[in-house]
Amino acid sequence: MSTLGWIAVAIFVTAYVLIATEKINRVAVAVGGAALMLAIGATDAEHAFFSEDAGIDWNVIFLLMGMMMIVAVLRRTGLFEFLAIWSAKRARGRPFPIMVIFIVVTGVLSAALDNVTTVLLVAPVTLLVCERLGVPPVPFLLAEVFASNIGGTATLIGDPPNIIIAGRSGLTFNDFLSVLAPFVVVVLVVLVGLCRIMFRKAFRYDHERVQRIMALNERDAIRDPRLVVLSLSVLALVLAAFGLHTVLDLEPSVVALLGGLLLLALSRIDAGEIAREVEWPTLIFFAGLFVMVGALVTTGVIGSLAHAATEATAGKLWPATMLLLWASAALSAIVDNIPYVATMSPIVADLVDANGGLGHAQVLWWALAIGADLGGNATAVGASANVVVLGLAERAGHRITFWEFTRWGLIVTVVSVALAVPYLYLRFF
Repeated sequence: MSTLGWIAVAIFVTAYVLIATEKINRVAVAVGGAALMLAIGATDAEHAFFSEDAGIDWNVIFLLMGMMMIVAVLRRTGLFEFLAIWSAKRARGRPFPIMVIFIVVTGVLSAALDNVTTVLLVAPVTLLVCERLGVPPVPFLLAEVFASNIGGTATLIGDPPNIIIAGRSGLTFNDFLSVLAPFVVVVLVVLVGLCRIMFRKAFRYDHERVQRIMALNERDAIRDPRLVVLSLSVLALVLAAFGLHTVLDLEPSVVALLGGLLLLALSRIDAGEIAREVEWPTLIFFAGLFVMVGALVTTGVIGSLAHAATEATAGKLWPATMLLLWASAALSAIVDNIPYVATMSPIVADLVDANGGLGHAQVLWWALAIGADLGGNATAVGASANVVVLGLAERAGHRITFWEFTRWGLIVTVVSVALAVPYLYLRFF
């Protein structure tokens, strides 16, 4: 690895420590780290702003922006209050059954939609339910973001790394569904059990609050029926276009942005009000993080680590599978899993070919997918959905620290990745 690569690693590690310790605002750290990477030449404007593999992922940025606009309009309709009261009444005001409902809904939606879209839709309802019941919302938000990253593992379209893997490996939508979906169901069930243990102090029952909720009519929460119909119609179009984006030849980011602008125009709400509700600090943080990780790709740091790991296990399929699974989980907890998987895919393709190309060798692709997708749960910056939930929680006055997230995220990640070990062995060996 070059001297420039080592300097880039030093900058990234320093920035990561500052983000983790929260001594300096995380947005300032991400932007400062990106500026240093550009200043030392670890990356340049061409790579930082225009490279698909080593720059800002504008598809993520604009997908977030578009969905934030739609959520901002939906918030004005009273629909979130409606759903909060409805879900609380269905669970008879008991906090743990409510959490189970949110975990299942989030996991299922994340298999069909982008993880970030799912948490943007579910988190506002969660905040309102917790406010009504007088329970802390942080455990509920953490459970949902864990469920979103787990659920997104189930399908080819559930998480961006899966799309990259499918493009390189030739695996189909049905391949992902048949191999990963059964495993994800098991992990979600285990997640429910873990949440019951980890967050047991959050499940306090306030009889008076519950009685007040049970006496409410959820329909009274709707403030603008016309805007509800309009918003849900646009949202349905956007979600349908997400599912058909390969047929329509439109990126999800374009669909989300068009949907947000269309709803803004039809709702006749002041654009300035909606703009103020967009989580700009979250978007800027993502941009800075993408540039820093891109610099590690550009300087060959990630490539060097990947090659060293794969050379150590050449010709040994089961050790290679285990190393790939756990290394992918560890690295995806630190860097964004999209550039990591983009870097690893050609290396894994060579390993698969070296082991016969078909049959058992395909386990390497599944190890990469599971490790990269589930590893994102380990830290607050491991996946896009994590950063979004932290931003939403902070805006609502419920700050989640880096270590609070990581404390529980590491447990969920280690348990879920450990479950993959016997699953992959029994399925392929």
